[in-house]
Amino acid sequence: MQKLDAFLHAIDNTSEWSGKIVSYFLFIMVFIILYEIIGRAAFNSATLWAHETSAFIFGSYAVVGGAYTLWLRGHVTVDVLYARLSLRKRAIADVVTSLLFFGFVISLLWWGSALAWKSLSVRETTMSAWRPPLYPFKMTLVLGIFLILLQGTAKFIRDLITAATGRGTV
Repeated sequence: MQKLDAFLHAIDNTSEWSGKIVSYFLFIMVFIILYEIIGRAAFNSATLWAHETSAFIFGSYAVVGGAYTLWLRGHVTVDVLYARLSLRKRAIADVVTSLLFFGFVISLLWWGSALAWKSLSVRETTMSAWRPPLYPFKMTLVLGIFLILLQGTAKFIRDLITAATGRGTV
């Protein structure tokens, strides 16, 4: 049980640190958007890169931060029935619905990895006038999906233990 606890805590720590690191992306994005707004308003000078760069940063933030949100139990749930269930019944419901989670996330990881690999192999760029490389963003999405899968696995293991014992886990 100690090795399992260590494994689960390692996943939790990875989710926590990746979420905290990626949270700083918002400051970079805000700076880029402010730079664009000031450039347009004060100097009548727009950039080619600000919109696309902020979209890449926000997309990375959202996907890589998904594991952190899952760790914090911050994703949306339908509490109308769920909140009325006992701890054990909630865990059973979570185990059953995790089949949908794993199907969806594994599909995303499978197809996302294929798309990221293809993008990297051809050194794909966007179609804009600026033409930045697209493959680093696609690879970041795969990383984020993998982190979500890891955190979902930790949640699933904890839910199985709770469903079997009726007691919560750490």
